[in-house]
Amino acid sequence: MINLSTGAFYERSTTQIGSLRSRAETLQQQIGSGQRLEHSSDDPVAAARLRMLDREERVSAVDTRNSQTAENNLKFADEAFGQAAVMISRARELALQAANATTSDEQRASIATELDGLRQNLLGLANGRNAAGHALFGGQAAGNAYQIDSATGVATYVGTATLDAVEIGEGQSIVPGNTGPEVFSFTDSSGAQTDIFAELSALSTALRAGGQAAADAARDGLTMLDTSFDKVTTAQTVLGSRLAWLEVMTERRTENMERIADERTVMGGADLAVTMSRLQEMLTVLEASQSSFVRLANLNLFSMLR
Repeated sequence: MINLSTGAFYERSTTQIGSLRSRAETLQQQIGSGQRLEHSSDDPVAAARLRMLDREERVSAVDTRNSQTAENNLKFADEAFGQAAVMISRARELALQAANATTSDEQRASIATELDGLRQNLLGLANGRNAAGHALFGGQAAGNAYQIDSATGVATYVGTATLDAVEIGEGQSIVPGNTGPEVFSFTDSSGAQTDIFAELSALSTALRAGGQAAADAARDGLTMLDTSFDKVTTAQTVLGSRLAWLEVMTERRTENMERIADERTVMGGADLAVTMSRLQEMLTVLEASQSSFVRLANLNLFSMLR
């Protein structure tokens, strides 16, 4: 016969009930959180994989922010390209009108005034701001893309020569915009580098001078404006392909995040049906153990004699 002291009985019973209660609480936490792992030691392999998934999520979050910023900047640029194309088209209409022999010097002077306004508006677009508040066409520069001499009105590009690409995931990167020269500069008929701002200024000056030279300058300006228009629309086409590529990469990231979520559920997620079943079983055992403890604790010699 094995003798069990009252103290040992209470200690063993308390330990057993405490263990059952702790296991029940753990199951309740798993149901609440949806996760079955509390510590890495619960499943070292699954825990290691979950850490890798966490890292993938953090990297994906950075790629997502980069892509969103790039997309915003490209959309700003796309809108500016559209407006620039409209302005250059209007300038071409004016140049064609000025080249007409029936146009008077007074009318050409009026055309020159409108061309000056278009030039100022184009400069405003070139010095527009992107999503970060930097010059839209200034490359990496924080200030304006073009500096205008207050005395002569000459516009000089003061941005950087290039614009750094940004990572958008899977080892891919994208240039989130254009520099000013990539959009507004071109080579003239003599092979020299110029830009739309200088050419519009020169055309305006020639029109104000009047005479046959003004008409000749207007005819020459048509070629310049066609070249400038082509430069802007080409840049807009390239930009459209970048936006399309961003959309593809966004879809890939979305699919990858869904895969990560599914794998996280498999590796560390709690099966709610199974966990709830185990919890119900554990609560039943706990209730039975507590009831047994109460009954046994109330037993004494007198009750046995009765």
